[in-house]
Order: sequence, then C-alpha cells, then structure tokens
Amino acid sequence: MMPQEILLYLNLALSSLALIGHAKGYFSSGEKKLEGRVDKVEKGQVDHDRRIQSLEGEIKHMPDKDSFQKMQLDLAELKGQINSMVKSSEATERATRRVEDFLLKRGGE
Repeated sequence: MMPQEILLYLNLALSSLALIGHAKGYFSSGEKKLEGRVDKVEKGQVDHDRRIQSLEGEIKHMPDKDSFQKMQLDLAELKGQINSMVKSSEATERATRRVEDFLLKRGGE
C-alpha cells in the first residue's frame, strides 16, 4: 500500500469519527434537557411527599367518625344531666325562699 492510499483511508476514518461524534452530541443534547426536567420533577415529588407526611401527622390526632359520634352521645347525656340539675336547683331555690319568707314573717311578729 502506498502512503497516499493510507492517507486516504486514514482521512476517511477520521472524518467518520468526527461525524459520529457530532451525531452523538446532537442526539445527547436533548437527553441533558430531559435529565434537568426529571431532576426538577423529582425535587417537586420530594416536596409533595414531605407536605403529605406533615398533613398525615396533623390528621392522626384528630377524632375519627366513631369517636366523634361517641363524643356527641356523651354531650347529649351531659346536657340531660345539666337540665335535671337546673330543675333541682330551681326547686331548692323555691324551698329556700319559702323558708326565708317564713322566717322573716315569724321574726317580724
């Protein structure tokens, strides 16, 4: 083989490598943009996960449906007991006034 032929094949090989390098750069440029977008989405997902965990922590100590219903029943029972105490105290007040009136009338004689 002559040096001119070697030069021709070497030139062809180097040109091919250059074209392949440019093609790779062209096609991988979109990959870099996509990688940046994926990183941004992953960061957003981590932020959402943290927000959801904090909400779950806040909701854990709140009453559920059953405990809320039990609380309503207990309050209704308490209301009934308070009403009976009010009636009893009114009766006690009336009796105390009668005794007071009696004593005032008797003391005035």
